[in-house]
Amino acid sequence: MSLVSTSFDVPAMGEYAHDWALVDVETSGLMARRDRVLSVAVITIGPDGEQTGEFSTLLNPGCDPGPVEVHGLTVERLLGAPTFDQVAGRIGAMLQDRVLVAHNAQFDYDFLAYEFARARMWLPVSQRLCTLALNRQVDPPTDDMKLGTLAAHYGVPQQRAHDALDDTRVLAGILRASLREAARLDLPLPLVTCPPRAESQFTPKPLKTPCAYRNPGRLAPGGPLQQGMKVAITGETAHARAELAGRAVAAGLNMMTSVSRHTSVLVTNEPASGSAKARRAVAEGVPVIDEHTFLRLLADVRPGTAHETTAVAGAPVAEPKAEPVVGPVESAPATPPAAPVPEAAALPTAAPGPGVPAPRRPVPSVGTSDKPLAGHRVLVLGGVHADAAAARTRIVELGGSAAINLSASVTDVVLLEGGQSDRRMSRITALELPVHDLHWLTAPTATAPATATLRPQEPHVMPRGGVIDLPVPHGRPSPEWYVTAGWAPQTDYEIDVVAFLLDEDEQVTFDEDFIFYGAPESPAGTVRLLTGGPAEQTIALNLTSLPPATRKVVVAAAIDGAATFGTVGAIQIGAAPGSSGAPLARATLDAATTERTMLLAEIYRRGPVWRLRAVGQGYNHGLDALARGYGVDIAD
Repeated sequence: MSLVSTSFDVPAMGEYAHDWALVDVETSGLMARRDRVLSVAVITIGPDGEQTGEFSTLLNPGCDPGPVEVHGLTVERLLGAPTFDQVAGRIGAMLQDRVLVAHNAQFDYDFLAYEFARARMWLPVSQRLCTLALNRQVDPPTDDMKLGTLAAHYGVPQQRAHDALDDTRVLAGILRASLREAARLDLPLPLVTCPPRAESQFTPKPLKTPCAYRNPGRLAPGGPLQQGMKVAITGETAHARAELAGRAVAAGLNMMTSVSRHTSVLVTNEPASGSAKARRAVAEGVPVIDEHTFLRLLADVRPGTAHETTAVAGAPVAEPKAEPVVGPVESAPATPPAAPVPEAAALPTAAPGPGVPAPRRPVPSVGTSDKPLAGHRVLVLGGVHADAAAARTRIVELGGSAAINLSASVTDVVLLEGGQSDRRMSRITALELPVHDLHWLTAPTATAPATATLRPQEPHVMPRGGVIDLPVPHGRPSPEWYVTAGWAPQTDYEIDVVAFLLDEDEQVTFDEDFIFYGAPESPAGTVRLLTGGPAEQTIALNLTSLPPATRKVVVAAAIDGAATFGTVGAIQIGAAPGSSGAPLARATLDAATTERTMLLAEIYRRGPVWRLRAVGQGYNHGLDALARGYGVDIAD
């Protein structure tokens, strides 16, 4: 079966034809640096779509197999199976010089990377393709994007879910169908470069326990230490650094690896050493004490104030009033929206019990709603940035959803000046999509979208500054929420999505609460940065496992170099329950002009529920300044 249908006139050796290695792993848990691979399957496929190899095996992980009710792999079944290091060479040979393909590819890639590191071998993968990310671009009209759901949509037979080999065979059919859809829409493949990484980065590290106390501020001259104070150490010390840190943590202090304006005190025997921490302490006015003084003060650390705890349980509760809005301050890292915050919208919750279908949000009938573009997804092409942004804002006001890329869900196209020359126009013409000029947004024709099939539950469209309560299915929070940011593919610069885990004082509790490309996972794995392609990154949050001190998670983006978000254009954010969920809420943010960093979204506690706010606030400074404002010095 060919990967690419010739009816779409795609070159046989074009962008859609590669040597592929399709992979599926079953694991003892969800954290790659802690859990192990229990079974693995690899299928290789050539550029013509024909299968060239197949291998699968159970593995003896030497540990508890974890959720047997999910994968069915008991200790008894795994006894006698080879260990990973015994089959790593064969797996590596199948992956060599091929694009690794998986459904949620970063998951499989990370697990394989750790297993290869434990076997003292390199993972020979230079590129990967995630079929989840590819289908988020295609945007098929499915309830979700689970492997089984996509298999049913594309007509791929599935025999045994959570069986590595069968899942890989299903994946092969989904890849073929997804590539045909990508070719039909002329979409670039979201290939992710996977450069070799140091083995030490895949070595499990001990978790740091978050400090239980709020930061009381800086050490007063001659005053005592207080639990919760943020302490950094620099330079040579008479006692081992680990000993000093251990005693400080035991006393209730919060040890940091960098200095910021939130640091309570810097400990150093060489205040004039010129180290990065010492220079930052001088610049921020942070108190400096020597090791002897620190040890003396450790003998009498005063009690601190514990972080507030809020149980997040029960059904969402709508707030009677909108929250107050504070105006943006360029020099501060505050995270207010730039637009008034409307009353929180409650997304529909799932069914009250297993086996009962979840309620669907009805798609308004076009022509009967007071929002004439309800049910429409509109792509704007051409125009200067300000005009395109105004057009997208108008689309949302009319009840529609503003698209940033061509996909199967696009129902209409609006052409601004210069839009006719957009490379996507030839494909739009071939797809026979309705094309309108700007006047259409003044009085849009109320016709039902006929060129795209709507999914039963269309995403809730959020305006800039909009707030929603995250639903609680079956009376308990979703295991994870995925906040995905996407943009038009860029070639001249890179965009980095980051996250900050903040306490009541809008500070990170410790340095590891800053999630970015260099540290893509919080210590407990509750917040992770996932890369689905060069124009898509996701922050995954396990809200039920966040530390009690975390009151808010800020998702932001930054551009490397001198480019600005005005050049990038619109950024789309979507919120979905779980890695394979269809987006339940979506917002298009494109008000930026000269800004180099942008706050995209906030996920925060409000009483017993979690809320999502679409922010869209930009700043002219870089990521380093934004991070310092939250208590992290990324220079270190």
